[in-house]
Amino acid sequence: MKYILGIVVVFSSVFGGYYFHGGDLGVMWQPYEYWIIGGAAIGAFLIANPIGVVMGVFKSIPSLLKGSKYKSEDYLDLLALMYKLFTKARKEGLMAVESDIDEPESSEIFQAHQRVLKDHHAMEFITDYMRLIISGSMNPHELDALMDLDLETHHEEAHQPAHAVHRVAEALPGFGIIAAVLGIVMTMGRLDGSVSEIGSSVAAALVGSLLGILMAYGFAGPTSTALESRAQEEAKFLQCIKACILANVQGYSPQVAVEFGRKTMEGALRPTFAELEEHVKGA
Repeated sequence: MKYILGIVVVFSSVFGGYYFHGGDLGVMWQPYEYWIIGGAAIGAFLIANPIGVVMGVFKSIPSLLKGSKYKSEDYLDLLALMYKLFTKARKEGLMAVESDIDEPESSEIFQAHQRVLKDHHAMEFITDYMRLIISGSMNPHELDALMDLDLETHHEEAHQPAHAVHRVAEALPGFGIIAAVLGIVMTMGRLDGSVSEIGSSVAAALVGSLLGILMAYGFAGPTSTALESRAQEEAKFLQCIKACILANVQGYSPQVAVEFGRKTMEGALRPTFAELEEHVKGA
């Protein structure tokens, strides 16, 4: 909702200010200018990016309508899940959680935490590294290095849609200039017409330049930033999982291990120590 509100505020401010200053909104309706700028931007976007990134952009933008992906409840659910897994492994041995890791959909522990179970990347991260721990073939330092490599790869992949949209934002003013130049070319062919006809043609050309700049800085640029913030949110969630798992591998108790995860959370989302303790033990 915040995303839609922002777009409405940007465009209503620009066109509303223009209208109340005495401008004619009818002049702004230049469908061929929209066609030139929009079509060129989409074409360049398709040329520049592999199909996976293109599909990633179209899948990611609708998610911006829902606001932040992770809330305090998501982190509490995650930490409660990690606490249960670590407690079971501590009491019954690592092999006791093997069935939970191999088949999380049928695990009572995972089924009790649907927020995490529905998160594909978080589930993949948890199950992959818990399997490595169960195999007993890696020490904490090797596991830490592997996790960093995994997170770096994920970071680059998650930021590709944001980078693709950012490149479109950089190109839009140029496409606006192209539309304006084409409008001036058409105007030059009408110099034998009336003054009002020439003036209308020049106004249409300038609208193209305006639209290119407005779409770049009022829509595509902010959308790129929003997609980047969404990728950062997911990276922070995975960092929380990493901190918990590494603390557990290093021999800390389940309560202390999830406290490591709590420390990675942003201040606005982070519960107090007492709140976390009450939640995980209640869960």
